[in-house]
Amino acid sequence: MILLNFKTYKETYGNKAIELAKIVKKVADKTGIRMIVVASALDAARISKETGVEVWLQNVDEYSGGRATGWTSMDQARALGIKGSLLNHSEHGKPKGTILKIIKGKPDDFEICLCIGSLGQIEKWGAQAGADYIMFEPPSLIASKDKSIATEEPKMIMHVVEKAPGTKIVAGAGIKSKSDVEICLKMGAVGVVSASDFVLSADPEKELMELVEGFTGIIH
Repeated sequence: MILLNFKTYKETYGNKAIELAKIVKKVADKTGIRMIVVASALDAARISKETGVEVWLQNVDEYSGGRATGWTSMDQARALGIKGSLLNHSEHGKPKGTILKIIKGKPDDFEICLCIGSLGQIEKWGAQAGADYIMFEPPSLIASKDKSIATEEPKMIMHVVEKAPGTKIVAGAGIKSKSDVEICLKMGAVGVVSASDFVLSADPEKELMELVEGFTGIIH
């Protein structure tokens, strides 16, 4: 499982988002590995409709619709073909109470990946939150060009897996190589998340294929 977080890099605006998503779809179909484009709410529905790739939002809110100006509704997302969302990314944090309310109220066919950056949060409440996935990303390593969670804190992934046995773990922060992926999977993660390494690459397909190589013999 590979999540490609488009964030709001200018390289993911409009038609550029479509081209990147087509690459993700192509590689996913070729390899059989589940790949998810994590898109801006402004582009998500279009990406889903025009490319057929699985699309998640970068954030979702607790409001179901109606009088909720400016908020992002799970109901509306589902109606537009969106399959899930990140929640509580370090760049878009939410209060614990709001997080728990969103997870509790989500429908079964909409997946939530709870983003957490510390083992303490997982121990205190994250493991019991009920999310479909937990994405573990130490904030200090996000977007790093020369370090990753796999090279700097690999055992933290294993500790997260141990502390949240009922939740699938996705590892992120600086993921950029076959070796990074192999280490994350060895530590118990079911997948990885990549952002700038893919989005900003001169050859995104090549970069994505390198991550795929880390899944040799393992399909998630």
